[in-house]
Amino acid sequence: MLRESFTQELRQLQDEILRLGSEVEEHLVVAADAFRKRDMLRSQRMIKADEWINERRLDIMSACLQLIATQQPIAGDMRLIAATMEIVGELERIHDYVKGIGRISLLIGDEPFPDTLASRMPEMAEKTRYMLHRALEAYSRKDATLAKAIPAEDTAVDTLYNQTHKAVIDYIIAHPEKMEKAHRIEWTAHNLERSADRVINICEWVVYVGTGKYEEMS
Repeated sequence: MLRESFTQELRQLQDEILRLGSEVEEHLVVAADAFRKRDMLRSQRMIKADEWINERRLDIMSACLQLIATQQPIAGDMRLIAATMEIVGELERIHDYVKGIGRISLLIGDEPFPDTLASRMPEMAEKTRYMLHRALEAYSRKDATLAKAIPAEDTAVDTLYNQTHKAVIDYIIAHPEKMEKAHRIEWTAHNLERSADRVINICEWVVYVGTGKYEEMS
């Protein structure tokens, strides 16, 4: 009976991670789209949403520690709990990047800028979202094989970031008086690129759950 209760609580923890991850997925795309379209209201909502994300992380961490203290989990379950604690931290950090995009959007405000500087960001966000979705799927299934395949998708995100970087540099050369704004635009792309790197960290912990070995894949 105790084992059945523990298994149920562990499954609930995984479900909480998946729900939180789904929110982070959505907010990645919304933040990038709001930035490109200069939608201040949605940018403000992404900043505000970070408070809820932080609260959920603390709740999940507390639940993990409670399970460890009261249930004395065996090796495989302990790996899952440890990975869950790391993964919820990565989700919170990804959302910090989302919040950062929102803040940059508000700093720039309604001041126009060439769409070529931000045109790749929705695609970067969507590719990162898809990587995260697959990483969470691998976590749910404890699928180390799937987790190992996902980091290769980061190359496309890096390519888009490098293209954005070049566009920003070209813009600064042509408009040196706009340097500060241009750097803020590039920092938005940087936040998306770093979010994809955090997804790779999640994949590393999923591999740990499945194999018992922690492998760096970045």
